[in-house]
Amino acid sequence: MEKDALTAGVSEIGGLFTTAEIRVLICYIFSTIDGAVPGNLLANTLHYEGIANCFEVNDSIDYLCKKGQLEMVDKSEDTYRITKSGKDVAETLKTTLSVVVKERAYNAALKMYSRFKNTKETDIKISREGDKTFITCSAFDNDTPFMSVKLLVSDEEQALHIKEKFLNNPTEIYSTIIDLLTK
Repeated sequence: MEKDALTAGVSEIGGLFTTAEIRVLICYIFSTIDGAVPGNLLANTLHYEGIANCFEVNDSIDYLCKKGQLEMVDKSEDTYRITKSGKDVAETLKTTLSVVVKERAYNAALKMYSRFKNTKETDIKISREGDKTFITCSAFDNDTPFMSVKLLVSDEEQALHIKEKFLNNPTEIYSTIIDLLTK
């Protein structure tokens, strides 16, 4: 297959260089993730992983929408979901992609999707009270708060570090707190 996609930022080993492969990969990812996937975040994720050029991914998402394989869910969040036609494409053509590329892309996309969902289901505020810095991390389940923790931290840099850790897995933090308090 002749290379016809932009290749800036794509690694020679395990990268995709044709628009057809990129479109198949996008259908494959969307068919394996149950939920509305943010298009720009997916494009950036695949680009940073060296799998596909972000412009090519965005163009492919637009193309797949026009062809009926993807549909927009929420314009303000830039989220899409796969259609029956897109699932058929993914199922029919998934063997055209290497297992390594599919696995790398899926793992990166799943991590990105989890982080996207966690961002929507949490509220994190960094505040100053006098000369002290605090971070308040809250987690929600369908708009119902189930955890809120306010911590005194040494500075804003530490608060930002805690924010990143919290966004990675608020459920694990909640479970750990419950375990520690109920032992």
